[in-house]
Amino acid sequence: MGINSIILLLGGLGLFLFGMNYMGEGLQLAAGPKMKDLLEKLTRNRFIGFLVGMLVTVVIQSSAATTVMVMGFINAGIMDLAQATGVIFGANIGTTITSVLIALDVSGIAPVCICIGAVMMLYSKKKRNRYIGQVILGFGLLFQGLHTMSGAMSPLKDYAPFQEFIVNAKSPVLGFVVGAILCAVIQSSSAAVGVLQALAMQGLMPLHFAAFLVCGINVGSSTPPILSAFNAKNNAKRAAIIYLIFNLIGAVIFIPLSMFTPLTAIIERVAPSPVFQISLFHILFKVVTGVLLLPFIDWVVKMTYKIIPKQAHESAYRLEYIDPNMVGSPAVITLQVAREVQRMSGIVKKNLENASEALIGDDLSQASQIRENEQVVDYLTSEITGYLSNVSAIELPESVSKYMGCTYHVINDLEQIGDHAIKILEQAEQCHESGQEYSESAKEELQEICTMDIELLNKVMERFLVQEITVEQWISIRKKGRKIIKRVTQAQTNHMERLRLKECTFDQGLTFVESLNSFSRIVNHASNIAEVVGADALAEADRRRKLEKAQQENTQQGEQKQ
Repeated sequence: MGINSIILLLGGLGLFLFGMNYMGEGLQLAAGPKMKDLLEKLTRNRFIGFLVGMLVTVVIQSSAATTVMVMGFINAGIMDLAQATGVIFGANIGTTITSVLIALDVSGIAPVCICIGAVMMLYSKKKRNRYIGQVILGFGLLFQGLHTMSGAMSPLKDYAPFQEFIVNAKSPVLGFVVGAILCAVIQSSSAAVGVLQALAMQGLMPLHFAAFLVCGINVGSSTPPILSAFNAKNNAKRAAIIYLIFNLIGAVIFIPLSMFTPLTAIIERVAPSPVFQISLFHILFKVVTGVLLLPFIDWVVKMTYKIIPKQAHESAYRLEYIDPNMVGSPAVITLQVAREVQRMSGIVKKNLENASEALIGDDLSQASQIRENEQVVDYLTSEITGYLSNVSAIELPESVSKYMGCTYHVINDLEQIGDHAIKILEQAEQCHESGQEYSESAKEELQEICTMDIELLNKVMERFLVQEITVEQWISIRKKGRKIIKRVTQAQTNHMERLRLKECTFDQGLTFVESLNSFSRIVNHASNIAEVVGADALAEADRRRKLEKAQQENTQQGEQKQ
């Protein structure tokens, strides 16, 4: 095997890896949101989650991508580790589909797929069609790479030392170590098994040795998740450990079976093709391990908590749902961001309630907590903004990109609302220091306006989370905002009357008016959020107004002619 064959082999391997990765990315972009919805809705039952994990991985052809989505769901708080374990087990089985496709040997249509995929990517106007083109192109490149690898290995048939090694290679330790190193280097179990199948195409990989290599490859496949979770949150680390436990237990089961039972001989009789034999053994490894471990999910989860204990306390200065070290799958980005923004919104609303209570009830017991919460809000604003900047660097579906742009504006307005809560607190402190106390009517007005502000904020944040505002809902939100502003104006008028009647002092009036201004500005920021989320509804409302105006003008012109 000369230098040219080695270069050809490396080129084919690179093409295979690129094609598999490119196809997986295209499938995620084309079907990512649907995969997210499927995982989110159907994984409440761990057994169904097992099947869903298998199905999703069959579709997107990457157990790593499925595991990343699962980690995102764990961080977002909608899936616990036991549910995630079932999905990870299923994902391990789903990843065997690549070996089945290779065994079917459809490399003959690879050039056609490359041509069709390239044309669709270059000339399709719709993004979805370009994503489908990416899938087809990646599929073609994958099999073209496999064909190139197989051709590069053909000289090994005549290389006596290699033939002698293969004939005499029966050491399970050697096979396991070589397989683990091969997968750790390539960073893909599907690609590593593909290399074995390429050798098998040339009759250079007997199953009695390939079985040990496959066991090592599966254990080595845990390297990418472990490396990606190295600096990640604890739940992500536990998910990577679950992945490793699955494959280690599989190796413990199948290495002795391959050594001391006629398992490989039975597979050779069932599947005469060496390529199919490797694929069948790979499938058996994953399926049998998954079925055996599924009833023991709770035990596996407990093991991960022993390896990575739960922390007794975690600082509020952290992203609770977003993991910045795992920017990747578009399918879970929106969910993580939504949960983090929801958390930020909750802190802002709590601060507004407590600051208003301090102003109205002369209770400053929460003052230090309000200021601490405001620092957390500022921290979250900075961190979420940074995360969104990182996310914007990757290609995302149009709906996800739109959501990211909307979120930039929302967190800025939430941060501004938080600032106004601090201003209200400062007015409360000023009243307390000077011994001022509002009249009962002034307190009632402040309480009413505060309640209306919070109701408005709740309403717009609810619309943000579902990313939908109808024209009617937008009109309702705008009416509510106008009602609050009108109520603020009325409160200011009432205040002037109290001043005239000397029911309150000038200094009291200053803090009262400043507080009303803050409540009024909060309405503006809440309306800004509604405008960003309801851009489509605003466009529809504008279209309706123009249509009504045109109809009125036509009616007037018709009446004038008559």
